[in-house]
Amino acid sequence: MEQTPSTYSPANYKSDQNVRWCPGCGDHAVLNCLHKAMATIGVPPHRTAVISGIGCSSRLPYYCNTYGFHTIHGRAAAIATGFKVANPDMTVWQVSGDGDGLAIGGNHFIHCLRRNVDINILLLNNKIYGLTKGQYSPTSPRGFVSKSSPYGTTEDPFVPAELAFGARATFFARSLDVELQITQETMAAAAHHRGAAVVEVLQNCVIFNNGTHNWVSDKETRADRTIHLMEGRKMLFGKNLEKGLVQEGFSLKAVTVGQDGYTLDDVLTHDPHSASDILHRQLALMDGHDLPLAIGVIRDVEAPVYNEEVSAQVAQISSSKGFGSLRDMIMAGETWIVK
Repeated sequence: MEQTPSTYSPANYKSDQNVRWCPGCGDHAVLNCLHKAMATIGVPPHRTAVISGIGCSSRLPYYCNTYGFHTIHGRAAAIATGFKVANPDMTVWQVSGDGDGLAIGGNHFIHCLRRNVDINILLLNNKIYGLTKGQYSPTSPRGFVSKSSPYGTTEDPFVPAELAFGARATFFARSLDVELQITQETMAAAAHHRGAAVVEVLQNCVIFNNGTHNWVSDKETRADRTIHLMEGRKMLFGKNLEKGLVQEGFSLKAVTVGQDGYTLDDVLTHDPHSASDILHRQLALMDGHDLPLAIGVIRDVEAPVYNEEVSAQVAQISSSKGFGSLRDMIMAGETWIVK
């Protein structure tokens, strides 16, 4: 990714289109954070592309003064992969909802992560299909009542973090649509990561699933039910940062610092760059009940990058075989003429 001191403001990344989301939709906050993150990163608008599938969140490319592709349902990751391989110097953002990204697009999602394609995936998770008017999605909880499950779902949902780690993701972060600064910071961190970067944003749909994230986003209880992970910082949470995470055997435990013999020295320090994903996985799967929901950058490690490997292979084969063009390659083998 091109990195230069930013000479841009968020306004440089805003298009002239009227934003057409419901008043109060969490997508407004995500868009605002993305514009600010783009300005912080400093990649010029003409070197940036925003690619989406189908859904409410997939309107987002229209509202960015960048290259944009509003593609087809579930195929945003596939098209973003092809775009990045063909245009390696571009910074690519892929925007999907939980339905677009994890249902019809689930196969492309996991293989994009497995390949470690250098794109930034914004996964907006509101646990509902909003654009098609309220059907349950792959992240809706068991028993969820919706237009397509009037008596409650009889299946368990995907946990996006679990799916990402299972696909060997090298970067995973999470935020809430009401945590604007953290959302912006995670987006910027994703852009600076070499490889596939997933930022899950727990986003509210005010029409079809209003308040689904209130258990962690409510201002009165958020400090006790979420933990903002920061590199090199102790894993502390609570209104006065009086609580912390410690390792107990193979599990994590939430404790109150200064009680039951636990001191600040016992509290874990966050290292998103650790090669082992065991602790990262444990942190990502905390659900906000017995243990606080982790927000911020949870994992950020290096691995071979798909588009870089493809480019290197093409250059190596072209050099060794003497191919200067596709025609040269086709004509290099045995040829014959049909008369």
